[in-house]
Amino acid sequence: MRFLIVRTEIRTAADTDIAAAWAGGVRLRDETSAPEPRRQVVHAEDRDAALLLARALSTVGAVRAGRHRVKVLPISDLEPAHPYQWGSS
Repeated sequence: MRFLIVRTEIRTAADTDIAAAWAGGVRLRDETSAPEPRRQVVHAEDRDAALLLARALSTVGAVRAGRHRVKVLPISDLEPAHPYQWGSS
């Protein structure tokens, strides 16, 4: 399985937005509709390599200061018969 390692900016939220989300029972941040801005993206072929890269990205000053975050996302491989797969004939 392949992995995507992403370093993103953390969006700040106002106290009123947090209170409204808490009262309404909704999520404050929804990554599917409004993802955080990406700063760096790296691919890895296996889990160990992905975690090693994530650990390296975590040493960046902005991550350590809490302004950025590092995410490791699994990418499912495409089916062999998928028409848009690279290297298919």
